[in-house]
Amino acid sequence: MTDAAPWSGLPVPIPLAPMLARSVPSLPQPDTAEGGLIYEPKWDGFRALICRDGEAVELFSRSQRPMGRYFPELIEQALEHLPPRCVIDGEIIMIAGGEGKKALPRLDFELLQQRLHPAASRVRKLAGEIPAVFVAFDLIAVGEQSLMDLPLAHRREQLQRLIPATNHSTVQALIRQPQADAQRLLLTPATTDPHLAQQWLTQFEGAGLDGVVAKLLEGPYTPNVRSMIKIKHARTADCVVAGYRLHKTSTAARPLVGSLLLGLHDAQGRLHHVGVSASFPIARRAQLVQELEPYLLQDLSQHPWGQWAQALETTGSRMPGGQSRWSAGKDLSWVALRPELVCEVAYDHLEGDRFRHTAQFHRWRPDRTPDSCTYAQVEEPISYDLAQVLSASAV
Repeated sequence: MTDAAPWSGLPVPIPLAPMLARSVPSLPQPDTAEGGLIYEPKWDGFRALICRDGEAVELFSRSQRPMGRYFPELIEQALEHLPPRCVIDGEIIMIAGGEGKKALPRLDFELLQQRLHPAASRVRKLAGEIPAVFVAFDLIAVGEQSLMDLPLAHRREQLQRLIPATNHSTVQALIRQPQADAQRLLLTPATTDPHLAQQWLTQFEGAGLDGVVAKLLEGPYTPNVRSMIKIKHARTADCVVAGYRLHKTSTAARPLVGSLLLGLHDAQGRLHHVGVSASFPIARRAQLVQELEPYLLQDLSQHPWGQWAQALETTGSRMPGGQSRWSAGKDLSWVALRPELVCEVAYDHLEGDRFRHTAQFHRWRPDRTPDSCTYAQVEEPISYDLAQVLSASAV
């Protein structure tokens, strides 16, 4: 890969903003869209475009930033398996687990984040231990031809010629031997059957996926336009509000809540930091400061997270306020509250013992006691074999 690829041989401008998706609460039916719909799993990874122009290859993120230096194994895969000129839309994922007899492999976003390391030697080491996988779901250009104005059904057909669907045994072997020299450019499963897509929405969460995406079969590729539809898992949980962080625009004269720090109790009664709720209008952020003032706690020794560093060493729990290489330079200071308030939040799914995404505040729950906010209320997804997901029926 060259330091600055000209991309002059490609028929589309590079870098290119990818096509986006808007959220809806339920799965749309084919009769709601002219020409019908096609459904795909929503992968939980890094959105990326693979661009190849001869020997120049790069991975561009959703924000059009180059990412190839973090995934050298995918650059090598593109040079080995893709045609000399092409632009492919897809998702970079990382697969972990499956070592034990009962354990099933699943997507691991935290493992993926570890690749964003400044040291090339560290990136190379991680790439050799657990190589990433690129799941392709759209073909934007190939050879001298731009496919952006063609229907998705036609683009999908050409993409299948470049990256054929993978059978179950092949995917299993790829997962079991992550360091093996195997093709790690895979084609996403897809279906036009809404009943099967609804099953995927329920079943695939157990493999770490993020929901289902619906696309217009007759639709063109529209960069930076929300032309796709995403249906994500949505559930609610009652959580303890044990503190908050100030908003980045907060001042001494006008303090504003940036995010509420949420907690759940484990079976031993320990309160774990499970995530944050952060989407509030500015006026509401100011009101929250006043609402939370009666619960301020000055003596951190009385707070379950007051000694978060010690807890981190002894239990492995992730507490607020700790620096890491991902948070370097960010203000992670927090305001401790007596852990007495309970709120209901909507969440997509859990990754490990934390909410994968920012939770959405619904309402206060004065009828609930903090000790009733436990992991037991969190719905466990159906355990599903990721190899079956990656080799599911495709159209």
